[in-house]
Amino acid sequence: MTVITQAQQGKLGTLGIDFGTSNSAIAWAEPQGKAQPIPLEGDALAMPTAVFYNAEENSTHFGREAITHYLEGTEGRLMRSLKSLLGSPLLMETTLINNQLVSFSDIITTYLATLRERATHHLGTAPTRVVMGRPVHFVDDDATRDAQAEASLRLAAENVGFTDIAFQLEPIAAALDYEQRLTRETTVLVADIGGGTSDFTVVRLGPERMHRQNRTDDVLATTGVHIGGTDFDQKLSLGQLMPLLGYGHMGPQHREVPNRVFFDLSTWHLINWQYQPKAMAQAKALQVNYSDVRLHDRLMRVLTERYGHHMAHDVEQAKIRCSQTDHDTRIDLSYVETGLASALRTSDLHAHLAQLLANTVACARACVQRAGLTHGKPDAIYLTGGSSALRTFQQALQTEFAGVPLVEGDLFGGVASGLVYSRH
Repeated sequence: MTVITQAQQGKLGTLGIDFGTSNSAIAWAEPQGKAQPIPLEGDALAMPTAVFYNAEENSTHFGREAITHYLEGTEGRLMRSLKSLLGSPLLMETTLINNQLVSFSDIITTYLATLRERATHHLGTAPTRVVMGRPVHFVDDDATRDAQAEASLRLAAENVGFTDIAFQLEPIAAALDYEQRLTRETTVLVADIGGGTSDFTVVRLGPERMHRQNRTDDVLATTGVHIGGTDFDQKLSLGQLMPLLGYGHMGPQHREVPNRVFFDLSTWHLINWQYQPKAMAQAKALQVNYSDVRLHDRLMRVLTERYGHHMAHDVEQAKIRCSQTDHDTRIDLSYVETGLASALRTSDLHAHLAQLLANTVACARACVQRAGLTHGKPDAIYLTGGSSALRTFQQALQTEFAGVPLVEGDLFGGVASGLVYSRH
């Protein structure tokens, strides 16, 4: 009888890591076994891709705990949308954290190390074999930067202790997870709408195909666009909140206030840059461009008190509420100024997101056209990724692919499970 040690189990099994722009998830399977999602925070199977460096206690926090510390006003630095930096020149830039210069690449490595540590704690063994998810395009229309993004993520995985590293497209992983519940052959459009990208794949799935070693011929077409939940948040922030700080405001010379600061302040992975001395000085100098200096006072208060992430979080939550309930909602900004608020109406949601959704659906349409389906439509559309729950997106898909059923999968854990199946 052969006894398999825990160390050997770590080598035999496969960990799937869905490192997302907004949320991350992991899953594990023994060879030919069923994928098992691994809880990351209590019973939660998905964890926000967030790191908080606590300046008061010189400690580091992750996920929901990171966001809670920030929103409670703990002194420190919050990092979100780290994935958006892959393929960007900013990746190797350094930032001052607790009196030390730290690169954004190192911050990504720190987060991945935490995912592996929590997997190790759950499994009782340190996994060495991993399949990392990746979008169809880290960077649109730039193959060199796209390759650099994957190489950076591979290096981070190596640095945290993985020795056998593979990559799989996230929408294909989602398809492989969906396949586990099919009873007949089906042609599916997988719509993976994450925080930073929207990826589409037309793929043939079914119980008889499931055990094929090579599934290349089953993937009929794949497309992707660099649009996701954080882009939706940015549009809503620019439309609803930034005008309260001066965005679109006409100054004394009948010219709009320069808008760079508002775009950066509404973009998750650029917010921290607005707190740097140079950026603060540039924002302060904008006062001469304002006819209503109260708006400039608000802008400086947001920057001085570092409310940028707070505002971005509030926009994100308002988007979710408005979409889920199909009712108007209120964004409370009293922490910026007493009584300050913005109303987000369902009509605003549709208006602000119309162009982004049109571009996303166009990407889905292109994927189906490339697949060359006999009847011009897939049998079903499988939704995964947190932003696929947005009702306005689902309505746009239903309009484009009338009569095709929408199937909502595991929005946060499906990709991680599918990554494991891709190496069975």
